[in-house]
Amino acid sequence: MNWVVVFSAVNMLALIAWIALAVLPRWPALLSAVLYLGVGLLCFIYAAGLIGVLTGVIANTGGGGADFSTIAGVRAIFATDAGVTIGWTHYLAFDLFAGLWIARDADAKGISRFIQAPILLATLMAGPLGLGIWLLVREPAARRQGRFR
Repeated sequence: MNWVVVFSAVNMLALIAWIALAVLPRWPALLSAVLYLGVGLLCFIYAAGLIGVLTGVIANTGGGGADFSTIAGVRAIFATDAGVTIGWTHYLAFDLFAGLWIARDADAKGISRFIQAPILLATLMAGPLGLGIWLLVREPAARRQGRFR
């Protein structure tokens, strides 16, 4: 398996989806494309890589097995190209999903795209940071609407 190619491909896929989410009109078809062709495809690539490596169908040279219970075990997982690529794809999928939720929620609450832009950028670059900022920004808007959905 050429993990460098897979890494580049998932990065390009995520970048295209993020650009579409940030700058294009948020038509239902676009949001569905970001969800299914962006997030969904990243999830599929992640699952295929993870299951393939864990079952031995895909070779993972240099790995010491999957040990998520210790720092040393997690470090060993990420010490291989497979581990880094699979882990990075995990981040990309979840951050894009969070960004899509933020964009949809912000639109529903009437939050300007100028306010959304830096929050989406923070979510792209550091997912939980952007999501945390959105939760702080969202709360007053939700209260103004009289609900928290």
